[in-house]
Amino acid sequence: MKVIEKIREAAKEDRVIFSFEYFPPKTQDGVDNLFERMERMVAHNPSFCDITWGAGGSTADLTLDISNRMQNTICVETMMHLTCTNMPVDKIDHALDTIKSNGIQNVLALRGDPPHGQDKFVQVEGGFACALDLVRHIRAKYGDYFGITVAGYPEAHPDMITSDGGVSEEGYQSDLAYLKRKVDAGGDLIITQLFYDTDIFLKFVNDCRQIGITCPIVPGIMPINNYKGFLRMTGFCKTKIPDEIKAALEPIKDNEEAVKAYGIHLGTEMCQKILAHGIKTVHLYTLNMEKSALAILMNLGLIDETKVQRSLPWRRPTNAFRSKENVRPIFWANRPKSYISRTVGWDQYPHGRWGDSRNPSYGALSDYQFMRRRSCDKKIQEEWGVPLKCIEDVHERFVNCCLGKIRSNPWSELDGLQPETMMINKELETVNSKGFLTINSQPAVNGEKSDSPSVGWGGPGGYVYQKAYLEFFCSPIKLNALVEKCKELPSLTYMAVNKDGDSISNVESNDVNAVTWGVFPAKEIIQPTVVDPVSFMVWKDEAFDIWTKGWACLFQEGDASRQILDEVRKSYFLVSLVDNDYVNGNIYAAFKDI
Repeated sequence: MKVIEKIREAAKEDRVIFSFEYFPPKTQDGVDNLFERMERMVAHNPSFCDITWGAGGSTADLTLDISNRMQNTICVETMMHLTCTNMPVDKIDHALDTIKSNGIQNVLALRGDPPHGQDKFVQVEGGFACALDLVRHIRAKYGDYFGITVAGYPEAHPDMITSDGGVSEEGYQSDLAYLKRKVDAGGDLIITQLFYDTDIFLKFVNDCRQIGITCPIVPGIMPINNYKGFLRMTGFCKTKIPDEIKAALEPIKDNEEAVKAYGIHLGTEMCQKILAHGIKTVHLYTLNMEKSALAILMNLGLIDETKVQRSLPWRRPTNAFRSKENVRPIFWANRPKSYISRTVGWDQYPHGRWGDSRNPSYGALSDYQFMRRRSCDKKIQEEWGVPLKCIEDVHERFVNCCLGKIRSNPWSELDGLQPETMMINKELETVNSKGFLTINSQPAVNGEKSDSPSVGWGGPGGYVYQKAYLEFFCSPIKLNALVEKCKELPSLTYMAVNKDGDSISNVESNDVNAVTWGVFPAKEIIQPTVVDPVSFMVWKDEAFDIWTKGWACLFQEGDASRQILDEVRKSYFLVSLVDNDYVNGNIYAAFKDI
């Protein structure tokens, strides 16, 4: 299908659409990595993806091969770049015949950059001098088969821009007139050169309309991924860099992750401004990297993050300093923002294994950990601010939460039941009805495919594993009964502690237990979630404080409901329970007959 047709369909439905650009890598490993990324990114349904031809036509054969695989293996609408550089007509026709035979209908027609080692474009013998000639040739020989895209330059073509970064009005108007000739010769749509001043782009669109260019004009957005690459690309393209962007980048230019985070922020703001002016298409120059492009689209609400393949069981933060973090204690699974805030001062974050958690120091609790979004606070008030008459009413709140009858939870920053909780919500109902009040859980998983919508993570082709886990509050009497049951079930390990720090456990204080792990092609085993006794003793303060700062605070001082909750906080134990037999174990057997 032609891209122009997709754009027209989206326009009729008033939909915003997006697309990605890639370039041919230099190595086979790079090509393999590109297709892995492309698989993940295409899952978000871009309207099309395009692949560049390579400087000086140096990657012609590879571009043709990648285009074929994109169209027919990845199954994404593909647009192939085609340039005049080092391309006589017979080679151009070979490329067009090849993609036509592969069912590709979209071409981006370009003059191309100068060949390697040369400063200026040189017309090859038997070839074309400019993109206009290429557009005319495609239309003359192939009729209406191909959808043809042409390039637009909001700041004028680099050849028009002087050494001081300026362009004369005459040069700018000449470039616009040339663009119109390309469109009139058969160009269906325009994709622009990168820019960082959105006002320049919007003026360019208006100027095009003033001279009779009516086709769609798609903004080309290049997220800033690293400072040196940004300077190199903007220098090559002679792109204007607004002063505010220079000022923002200068103090972080040596911190690649901080630059990347800023690039996401900037790309989001640029797109928001463009979309606000009625433009319904965004084309992302990915530089073969996925995170920044997808982060921008998620910020814009153009992709549904619930459909994003999780790289880990928990969402990796956007903080610049945590990019390699891949191991966490399970206790904060439902409170990731709190965990991040309490570990923000660490010099290093666990990568590969948890290690010794006594080395880093968790930040002290503050009001920040108990702050909630206004909408969440309102939902908590509605669902948990119901008066309590007895401890059984407390049990009922937890039961209703496990069944999804209420969506909020004072112990969770997440919205509603998570997919894996739904797998065991009936078992959780039984446990909670007996007075074991769960705040965290996961089912046992033995080799589920990593693309499972409920428990999958880590990318395609892998298998994931989990030990059954329950974390709950219970009375001392029920804890004693549970401990006795655990003596009959040797696969169970537990830790229990009350508000004052009195504890009981059948594990040593340095016994870190991996409760989630994954096996993936050509990777070491990844174990992103652990039960760590030292971290548990840190977490317990936060967990107990939520009884007052997250729930009891909903009632007036002296209210009977508040007194019931305060008594629970003072007398109950927080328990972490793991069934280490993830194949044949049954963690719920521990609660039978209690």
